[in-house]
Amino acid sequence: MAKAKETKTFSLKDVKESKEPMLVIHDSVYNVAKFLEEHPGGEEVLIEQAGGDATEAFEDVGHSADARELMKDYYVGEVQASEKRNEDIQPNTGPTPAAPKSNGGWSSWLLPLGIAIAAALLYRFVIAPAAN
Repeated sequence: MAKAKETKTFSLKDVKESKEPMLVIHDSVYNVAKFLEEHPGGEEVLIEQAGGDATEAFEDVGHSADARELMKDYYVGEVQASEKRNEDIQPNTGPTPAAPKSNGGWSSWLLPLGIAIAAALLYRFVIAPAAN
């Protein structure tokens, strides 16, 4: 029977003093040393955030679902419980499509009805008499 892997915990001081570039996003700790050269925004962005909590900076950019999936490769543990953030910063994956507007009331059929009546009157009084 396989043993469950124990999650390593880090203090914020551990993250800050690490020899490797590590950062915190949503209370998870990531070692980004092997990702520096591959980061689309440039390694400077990661180096600037290394040693601290990069949650806000990460969410401000609006990373894609693919980027969030890629993060799993660099995950090394969690921030210890006593130092976890109390605020809840929601994931931002970029712009979301606007929901279609739906009135659902009488105005949703009033315009088509008006157009139909106008077309019927136009045919009855303008087009039909001209054809005769």
